[in-house]
Amino acid sequence: MDSVLAIEVKKVCKYFGSFCALDHIDLEIREGEFFALLGPNGAGKTTLINTIAGLALADSGSVHVMGNHVVNQYRLARRQLGVVPQELVFDPFFTVRETLIIQSGYYGISKNKTWIDEIIERLGLTDKAHANMRALSGGMKRRVMVAQALVHKPPVIILDEPTAGVDVELRQSLWDFIKQLNIEGHTIVLTTHYLEEAEALCSRVAMLKQGKVIALNSIQSLINTMTAGYSLRLRLQPDNLPPGLQEKQVTHHNGFYELRMDSYRQIESVLAQLRENKIQILEMQLLQPDLEAVFVNLMKNPVSET
Repeated sequence: MDSVLAIEVKKVCKYFGSFCALDHIDLEIREGEFFALLGPNGAGKTTLINTIAGLALADSGSVHVMGNHVVNQYRLARRQLGVVPQELVFDPFFTVRETLIIQSGYYGISKNKTWIDEIIERLGLTDKAHANMRALSGGMKRRVMVAQALVHKPPVIILDEPTAGVDVELRQSLWDFIKQLNIEGHTIVLTTHYLEEAEALCSRVAMLKQGKVIALNSIQSLINTMTAGYSLRLRLQPDNLPPGLQEKQVTHHNGFYELRMDSYRQIESVLAQLRENKIQILEMQLLQPDLEAVFVNLMKNPVSET
């Protein structure tokens, strides 16, 4: 028997007046995936998240969370989902622990102390458990929002820009916790402008532009589509490139030569020619296409109307 998809989006369209925010979105996210949803501001990421969460109604198409229709079976769908919104939303009159107890009550969970204690500890909130929400720093408030999304133990977690404005230490500890949740079987959907985070954490990515999915694949497969190949940056002594290497789309900047290559195999040829000409390598860097290069390249292209 095939496993249930964590999130299934079929032909979803969403309009705000005459503006099309989501244009026939098709998306399937499997159980246990760590999935990235990327795009520039205004691409439709938050609108799509709101549609999945039932906070916005699609004008056409359908959305299911763990097999439950987000409109017709909204109670079941919302129990399967935890969402950390981009904005900091909190009640300033409650402590951290009170906030989590109240959040548990929204889901009808009355005896949740053990899990709340574990969340507080794993998110580094133990010292702040009895602090008032309005007294917390922005990074700590964001941790509490993650905790709120987890109080009912949802199998699917959506994180909308969770590390925006968070310092390096908080960011690292947050990702350690989220990665552990993913290892334990939770499906994680991440939106972020830090593309290095998506590349390090996620297995697949969907890129949105103008309300359309313009790329959907594994990160490595997307990187492999880049035709620019590799670049070898060299600082040499003497500062002189052999004639046999000067044909390789060379640039020379800040004391570094940059040679374009199609594969790793060409590195040995470069090194051999440098040895033959008694040229010493002072510094060497191999630059490879990454997710950011893919993103920038795709966003330059016009969106297909079909």
